[in-house]
Parts: sequence; C-alpha cells; structure tokens
Amino acid sequence: MSPTPDVGAITRRTLKAYERRARSYWEGTKDHDVSPNRAALLRHIRGQPPFRVLDFGCGPGRDLAAFRALGHEPVGLEGSPAMAQMARELSDCPVWEQDFIALDLPQGYFHGVFANASLFHVPRAALPRVLRELHSTLEANGVLFSSNPRGGDQEGWNGERYGCFYAEETWCRLLSDAHFLELERYFRPADRPRAEQPWFATVWRAVARPAGAP
Repeated sequence: MSPTPDVGAITRRTLKAYERRARSYWEGTKDHDVSPNRAALLRHIRGQPPFRVLDFGCGPGRDLAAFRALGHEPVGLEGSPAMAQMARELSDCPVWEQDFIALDLPQGYFHGVFANASLFHVPRAALPRVLRELHSTLEANGVLFSSNPRGGDQEGWNGERYGCFYAEETWCRLLSDAHFLELERYFRPADRPRAEQPWFATVWRAVARPAGAP
C-alpha cells in the first residue's frame, strides 16, 4: 500500500512556487482567452443575475475582473499572498487567502464556483473533502465549473508544482461521487484535434446529498 501523502507539505510547496513566480505567471497568462469557460459556468446558473461566483484559485485576478465587468459579484480565493494582492488591485474584488486543503467557506452562499486550472493541484487524497466543501458553499442547485489538464491518472510533481492528471472517466466519477450532476463537457483549445486539446472542461450542478451520505 502506498503511504498517505503529506497533503499540507504538498500544497505549501506548490504555493511557494506560485508565490515566487507571481509576476511572471501574470505576464504569461493575462492574455489567455478563457471566456468560453466563464460562459459555460454562467449559462447553467439558474435565476437572475447578478450571480455570486467564487473564483477558486483566482491567481492574479484575470477572471475576477472579467466576472465583475459582466456585472456579477465575484469573490476570489487564492493561497499565494502575492497573487491575492495582485487580484485585489486588478479587480477591486474581495480575495480570501486560503489553502485549498484548509478552506473556510460560507454555507449555501455562492451561485457558482469557477475552478479554472486549479483543482488538479489538490492531492487526490484530499480531493473528496475539498469537493464536499465546494458543494456545501453552493446554494441548492448551484453550479461548479472545472478545467483540468488531461492525463492517465498520474499524480506527482511537475517541477515545484504538484498535480493530478486525471483521465476523463476518473474525474467524472469523482465529481459524481461528491453529489454533482454533469451538465456539460468539452475540450480545449477548441477546433483542434483531440491530441492537441490538453484541457478537459466540465460543468456540474450540486444535487442534494442523500441522508447519511458523506
């Protein structure tokens, strides 16, 4: 049996890598067009806008600013203090500094959670708990968007950052086990052969947990 990973040490090391590279990360990602991902989240949220959106792993704030420009009420969550401050300055939105494995979230508050290129950094041993906490912070029938790099269920270090590279079937089973109902899936970038689409995007609705379910 494989030893249980020290998830705290893993996430701290990953966050330090992002902290050291906060400015270069911003320069390298600020012009990435992920508007289809934001739209995928928003079109599945029920009710009338503005929507309360948690940008889970908001980084320097590109998507926070975009959600706010659309008239919504986004809140960022980021574990790197340098990136969190950049996100506040760019978006003028609240940004909570929290490690993904040490979340303190309000219950039933958000209409949507936007987890763009973030959940794959959660060690698999901690993922079920993190998904439960995201489920709980969503209002009834709230929506979760995720985008992760595709793989064959590998897990481990890529340089100084830790990642889980799930097969599509594995990822969907994990979300289903956490009481999310799949609404949509697609691959990015669009209009390329599958072999050239490294990102797997999925959209989910939080459904009620059965009595006694974890």
